Amino acid sequence: MLSSPTAAPSRRTLAGLAAILVIATLAAYHNTFRGPFLFDDIPAIVDNPTIRHLGSLKEVLLPDAGYGITVSGRPVLNLSLALCHAVSGTGVWSYHAFNLLIHCLAALTLFGVVRQTLLAPRCRHPGRSNAMFPAFAVALLWALHPLQTESVTYVIQRSESLMGLFYLLTLYCFIRGASVTTEKTGTLPCALRGENAWFFLSVISCLLGMGCKEVMVTAPMVVFLYDRTFLAGTFREAWRRRRWLHLSLAATWVPLGILAAGTGWNRGGTAGFDVGVSPWSYWFTQFPAVVRYLRLSFWPHPLVFEYGTFWVGWREAAPYALIVLPLAAATVVALRRRPAAGFLGACFFLILAPTSIVPGTMQMIVEHRMYLPLAAVVAAAVLGLDAALSRLLKPAAAARSTVLCLLAALPLGLLTGQRNHLYRDDLALWRQTVEVSPASAKAQSSLGTALYLRGQAREAAYRLQIALCLDPRRAPTHYNIALAHAALGHLSEAVSHYREVLRINPSHLLAHYQLGLSLTQMGRPLEALAEYAEAVRLVPLPEVHYAWGGTLAKLGRFAEAADHYRTALQLKPGFVDAENDLGTALFRLNRTPESVECFQRTVRARPDSAEAHLNLALALTRTGAAQPAIAEYSEAVRLNPTNPVARFQLGLTLAQVGRTGEALPHLQKAVELKPDSAEARCNLGIALAPAGRLTEAIDQYQAALQLRSDYANAHYNLGNTLIDLHRPAEARWHFEAALRIDPQFTPARKRLEQLQSLAPGP
Repeated sequence: MLSSPTAAPSRRTLAGLAAILVIATLAAYHNTFRGPFLFDDIPAIVDNPTIRHLGSLKEVLLPDAGYGITVSGRPVLNLSLALCHAVSGTGVWSYHAFNLLIHCLAALTLFGVVRQTLLAPRCRHPGRSNAMFPAFAVALLWALHPLQTESVTYVIQRSESLMGLFYLLTLYCFIRGASVTTEKTGTLPCALRGENAWFFLSVISCLLGMGCKEVMVTAPMVVFLYDRTFLAGTFREAWRRRRWLHLSLAATWVPLGILAAGTGWNRGGTAGFDVGVSPWSYWFTQFPAVVRYLRLSFWPHPLVFEYGTFWVGWREAAPYALIVLPLAAATVVALRRRPAAGFLGACFFLILAPTSIVPGTMQMIVEHRMYLPLAAVVAAAVLGLDAALSRLLKPAAAARSTVLCLLAALPLGLLTGQRNHLYRDDLALWRQTVEVSPASAKAQSSLGTALYLRGQAREAAYRLQIALCLDPRRAPTHYNIALAHAALGHLSEAVSHYREVLRINPSHLLAHYQLGLSLTQMGRPLEALAEYAEAVRLVPLPEVHYAWGGTLAKLGRFAEAADHYRTALQLKPGFVDAENDLGTALFRLNRTPESVECFQRTVRARPDSAEAHLNLALALTRTGAAQPAIAEYSEAVRLNPTNPVARFQLGLTLAQVGRTGEALPHLQKAVELKPDSAEARCNLGIALAPAGRLTEAIDQYQAALQLRSDYANAHYNLGNTLIDLHRPAEARWHFEAALRIDPQFTPARKRLEQLQSLAPGP
């Protein structure tokens, strides 16, 4: 049996230790909830359209595979992000809360795995009689270790922590399944029994882990090795007793293979043997990487968010290989002579193996890769020291691990809290990263991005240029420097970098979108339309359809623009800018009642927007609803008293309904705000004339004609005012001028005919 009456702890003690473990973890990570999205969080979460609609499970479970972002080929990870998005949108708190929940559950599962293992029949650890204490020490030190912050606080690295949770659950459920079948039968059966839910949960956990990260590939091997080490005694016996379970676990490699194939077997060109990275160069870099991981396990300083891409030859790798290779050899020997110690060493190397063997284009050393391997290191250290102490402190056997745990846990927890504090400011985090690792192109690029997001585009461009000098092949750096150049108004440079992004990665949908925006600004709308079409082909984002519609509107193609605005609204209900611009397009198409409905919805969504009230007023004016239009113009003026258009239109509409006295101040203000507007001056003159202020009216008409000599209406109204002043000869000239400009100007023709009929005969 895997447990015995003498080893069974009280449920109260066990629950108390579990509670302490969770509380301590929450305390260490209490300051993570406001940490912003960082680095790969942006494309994988903020700009990830597949997590925005949880109801569309097909879209959620099939994230874009060719883009090379963290969620590519990882449906379970993407689903977890969609759950957070359903709770808080892009509000970061729910993502941090979910990550912390994962970490707490993983720590509790590790606690259970270690305790059950210490109670296993073939475990010879001297602390078996008090297994919960050393198990608690392992779990607590692992949970509080600052090396874990990257997997917990850096949101998108839940790919590592969620995979780690399912990895541990796979092992824990297997152990519990073995315990249940043993208690029922007295022997370990050779096949999975239908009533044993634990084995079923083990396979399900393994399957879910495969959908989180490819490192899960080693889980079936670790379970088989565990069976051999602590339960069956030999691989042959483990296979004889539980072959169907091990075959079921191995079968989860099939869906993992399908997911990997969906990314082109190279995760969108970021990892694999066909991504332009020499395997030998990559493998040599892993010797210093493993040594660093081990050093940070015992002395976690300095922690570096991004080490950058670097390569070492065999000469540089040799000193590190002299440490790593003997450790690997010792693990092989220990598997035969000291199986428990060999198992821990094998776990360390096996879990690191996928990322250490398969070359990556961007990451040589990454601290989050130690999320699970750290458990093996901590367990070896704690249990080794615990075994030594048990020989010296036999009377105090129950307290030795607790004292050890508390002594080490406090400084680790404080260091974790300090590290998490740095994550709260992405600019500070990247500055610290650049200080420690100045040759990291990714760090320099991300520092530039942080500066750009704070409006410091010039300094951002400088940092991003350094990043390009370090690695000119990084598409994200080209993309970010393009954004900085666009913000500075350097559109040609921006376009050049966007095109370089697309040369490196043709599936970079945001580069297509931003390139379209820049081309539109440069007056090259037809080229912009082609970029929007390609972006929509990749993923139909509402923002792209909105920009597409805006470019079509600039070309005067309002019907097509309206179609794209509608599509944007279908994809993103409540998209107010699209609603407003749809109203404008319908207004231009003379579909005024529909435009009124759009503007009314815009006003309801943005009651404090002067522009929204003005647009609605203009549409109402066209329908002849003067009084509602006046109310909307008045609200627009109240919200923005310095808007000359709102002032002008309010005054004009008041004058048209005979409220000239009210109209006059608004028209005067419109001229004051925009003295170069011929229309405003002409309409002010129209309002001044009925008030008997004819000389002032003439001044406004003449000013309008100085601004626009071909303004027929100004000539006509000036002629009318001159008649009132008994100056018919001058009036005649202006009516004739109006007709020369517009031969179809009927009112001017009639006034001219009246003057001719009143002229004295020969």
